[in-house]
Amino acid sequence: MLGNSAHRPSGDESENPLDNQHRQRQQPSSSSPSLSSPRSTPKPHTSEASTPRPKINVTSAVKSQSGTNPFTQLGVQNTKIAGDESASPGTTRPARKRSAPDVDDPGSAPSTRKPAQQTTPPQHQQMPETDEDYAHRVLSQTFRLSVDPHHMTNSQGQRLVFLPNLNQELNESGEPLKLSIGTLDQAIIEACSNWASTRPLLEYLLPCWKRAVIAFNTSKNLSAPRQEILEEAKRLCMSNCLFALTMPALYGRDQNHLQHETLVPYLLKGIQDDGGLCFDFINEAIKRFDEDEAFPALFNDAMIQISSQLSTLSLGDEYKPYIQALLTYTRFPVLITNLAKHPSFNMAQSAPGIERHTILGPFFRISPLQPEAIKSYFPGARSLDRARIVNAQESLRIVLRAHQDDLFAIANAFIRAGPDTRSRTLNWFAYVMNMNHKRRAMQVDPREVASDGFMLNVTTIMDRFCEPFMDNDFSKVDKIDVRYFRRQSRIDIKDETKMNADQATADEYYSKKVEGESNFISEAFFLTLAAHHYGSEALNSQLKNLDREIKYLDKHIKAMEAERLKLVNTPHQLRLFEETMKRHTNVLEKTIALKHAIEGVLLDERMQSTSLRFMRYVAVWLLRLVTGSDYKPGQETQMFKLPLSPDNSGAFACLPEYTLQNIVDNFKFIFRFLPKILPSAVGDEMIALCITFLRSSEFIKNPYLKSSLVSLLFSGTWPFMHLKKGVFGDQLMALPFANEYLLHALMKFYIECESTGANTAFYDKFNIRYEIFQVIKCVWSNDVYKHQLTRESKTNRDFFVQFVNMLLNDATYVLDEAFTKFPKIRNLERELENTSLSAEDRQKKEEELQTIGGQATSYMQLANETLEMMKLFTKALSESFTMPEIVSRLASMLNYNLETLAGKKAAAELSVSNKDKYHFRPIQLISDFVDIYLHLGYSKVFVDAVAADGRSYKLEVLDRVSRILSSKNAKDPADLAKWDKVKAKFEEAKHELDQAELDLGDIPAEFEDPIMGDLMKDPVLLPSRHIVDRSTIVQHLLSDAKDPFTRQPMTIDDAIPQVELKVRIDTWREEKVRVAKEQIVGMKGEKMDTTED
Repeated sequence: MLGNSAHRPSGDESENPLDNQHRQRQQPSSSSPSLSSPRSTPKPHTSEASTPRPKINVTSAVKSQSGTNPFTQLGVQNTKIAGDESASPGTTRPARKRSAPDVDDPGSAPSTRKPAQQTTPPQHQQMPETDEDYAHRVLSQTFRLSVDPHHMTNSQGQRLVFLPNLNQELNESGEPLKLSIGTLDQAIIEACSNWASTRPLLEYLLPCWKRAVIAFNTSKNLSAPRQEILEEAKRLCMSNCLFALTMPALYGRDQNHLQHETLVPYLLKGIQDDGGLCFDFINEAIKRFDEDEAFPALFNDAMIQISSQLSTLSLGDEYKPYIQALLTYTRFPVLITNLAKHPSFNMAQSAPGIERHTILGPFFRISPLQPEAIKSYFPGARSLDRARIVNAQESLRIVLRAHQDDLFAIANAFIRAGPDTRSRTLNWFAYVMNMNHKRRAMQVDPREVASDGFMLNVTTIMDRFCEPFMDNDFSKVDKIDVRYFRRQSRIDIKDETKMNADQATADEYYSKKVEGESNFISEAFFLTLAAHHYGSEALNSQLKNLDREIKYLDKHIKAMEAERLKLVNTPHQLRLFEETMKRHTNVLEKTIALKHAIEGVLLDERMQSTSLRFMRYVAVWLLRLVTGSDYKPGQETQMFKLPLSPDNSGAFACLPEYTLQNIVDNFKFIFRFLPKILPSAVGDEMIALCITFLRSSEFIKNPYLKSSLVSLLFSGTWPFMHLKKGVFGDQLMALPFANEYLLHALMKFYIECESTGANTAFYDKFNIRYEIFQVIKCVWSNDVYKHQLTRESKTNRDFFVQFVNMLLNDATYVLDEAFTKFPKIRNLERELENTSLSAEDRQKKEEELQTIGGQATSYMQLANETLEMMKLFTKALSESFTMPEIVSRLASMLNYNLETLAGKKAAAELSVSNKDKYHFRPIQLISDFVDIYLHLGYSKVFVDAVAADGRSYKLEVLDRVSRILSSKNAKDPADLAKWDKVKAKFEEAKHELDQAELDLGDIPAEFEDPIMGDLMKDPVLLPSRHIVDRSTIVQHLLSDAKDPFTRQPMTIDDAIPQVELKVRIDTWREEKVRVAKEQIVGMKGEKMDTTED
């Protein structure tokens, strides 16, 4: 091109906006224009030889050392395009008005004639500017063009670009060498045709457009013809801008130039930048959309390119211009609407492909959880101190909040752009959820799912969509339609575990479709539920796994370091070892950094507060659903009673299980990491939710989900700040609904958790029961709960007996397990004192000691809590613990464990170092057992049961207990005195029982219990046709609901009383007792007669 030889004065370098444009090159789509100009657009001149050059006199311009200007032709030195110096390329600053003398002489002679000498007249004699002169001046200033080589600058010294072809045409026609509306289209095409092919045409046209807009915006006081001139200049400039993007061939450019002709670089510069697109440009372009389908495609294609470029960036890169570009689109609903209709908006992709290849995906992909960002925030993660980590996490949250604010503005614009665009946007969010079900798998392959940062951003934005209807009064909760999944729902829950329905039942339920469309509140509600399940809650779960992974890696690396010395003499193996060590260390570094980053994003108080409000809304909605009421927090006792009616279980049973699981997991996370946001955010609904589904646990199939409700209540009792009973404690104490139903609900689940159906069920139940104990202890100071326990023992006897039996089973088992661990611990401690142990043997024994010690600690903790419960219950409800079904087992358990703690072998078997480490406090345990004896010692039934325990009752053990308590000051004198009285009762009862046994002699086989081997008192016939005592089978069924002889299922109702046999047993016993008494009287009489003799 001729532009390569052009020069301009160096003094104009800083003034020419053409030189300030960025040289970004993109590939736009091409299309055919339909826009027409007032005069036909001539075929552009693509070369100097295509048009004959007229013989003209050219004045040489001053040469400059500055860079090449793309406008140059026919050896004419390039000049700046003249324009108003005050007119910036933007649209926000008005131009200075200039008088006619400030512009170039409009009467310049054509280049073929020698110009006449002119004299500037005095100021007062200036002639008014004609419309033609005005048009020439304004168009020259706007487009920086000239058709007169003798007038190449304006009064501000800005040089104009000469148009030789138009100059020749004007000369040949004899018209004045002036620009006009009639020649403007030709002038623009000639200017663009001579623009350097390596530079986009918009570098020239866009500043022209901005100057045209400024001129038009400041023309309110001009005459109509002059306003029409400015309007037409604007129109032609916009037309050429659009043609330059869609039909570059019009300006002599081939298809290779399409990569330059795109809106991308100007959108990325932003509205505020002089070289960026302004709102006026976009508005004017939008007005042309109906004229040619290529015009809206320009904006679609530009944003697709921007999205594609953004997909390669991370948080540490310059990503903000890309976000701002889409934010600019949000100001224009038609642009948003067109984007939503584009195939790339929601085209089929793999789960990870969504965040890279859909239009919105890359915007949601930007996150502090991207690997590059994590490395930047937490370099050398293993060695970072806590203060550095906290500062990095806070910085990370600030950046993420700002980004999520932008994402919400973008997503909200799509939602509000119209019904169709809203539907397409919701489809995109739903597609994200439906493609990421594998994020909740046991083992997650990152290559098959979307990234954590992407999903967290989606979750946060969905939460914010729900904010408008999450008011404190729950006034819009009735808008959430449970029939959502029975319509054409966007969320796929077919493969999700349901609350209490198998696959067939759920399929049948959802096959019965409901007509109509779901409202936006329902759409947002169920989409947000899914977003939490696959997004933030999946991230919570990953955080737990990272803790275990870090411990494993750290232990593994330490073990490897211990092996280094063995390889010192083998360099080759040592080198391989070092490489392996480096790989493992790098993995550990990345894992620790990832943990810090996840904690950083999840511990955002604003995000979690919003999430908390949503979960409260879900809780209220679920309670309304299962109770069939218009429940709101604080209306529990007025709105519904427990247990729930099965009539309301249908829709609930087929809901995805994560509906409830999200609530529990979210609250448990906040209880653990952000409890300070809870006191002002939690209402009665959370307590009502837990109690309701524990009391009516049959509504939920998953035992772990039920147990998590206990965990939630337990978490709410942790002391926090000024709340000594935790966030829930005061409410559990005072809430009428809790006073009415809490205790029964906890006792019911205490029994149910005996078997969860899992491999770890046996151990799970102890954790659950420990948490139940803690909740009961929290509320026990309220006498209402003591009265509740008394009522349960009288009105629901079988239920109460079953509960106490489980309590006794636990106490027996955990104490026995703990006590058997201590001899092993003692032996290992002694073996480790041996200094001759090899390093390998020592390590094995240390690991064994750690394992056994951990088990002993767990068992002792539960044993202590179980005894604490027994102390509380026997003190408040002593009579209930002397029922025939309970009393013998209770007495045997007490006697056995007291002998273990205070018997002759106790010192040898239970002596371990650092007992407190294992929560083993034998003196306190003995004291606790004595308390239970004292609580029940008034009862003749209990005393007889203690004395009748032939296996473990020993008077010497009781006496040793007295000495231990006295010497250790573990009991005050008053309690010791009571203990002595109770011991005396035991001994008296023991003597009587021994005598009665002698009196009865041998028991007939038909009167003897085949299981216990003693005299039956209330014989019953089992389904297996065996006869046992009622108390025997009751105790058996409490632990095992099967016939002890045939192992077939049975209940106590299956046992048939044997009335005739009972009468015979009673008669036989009475006869034996009568005979024994007569013998005693006879012996006394014989002794008296001997004395008389």
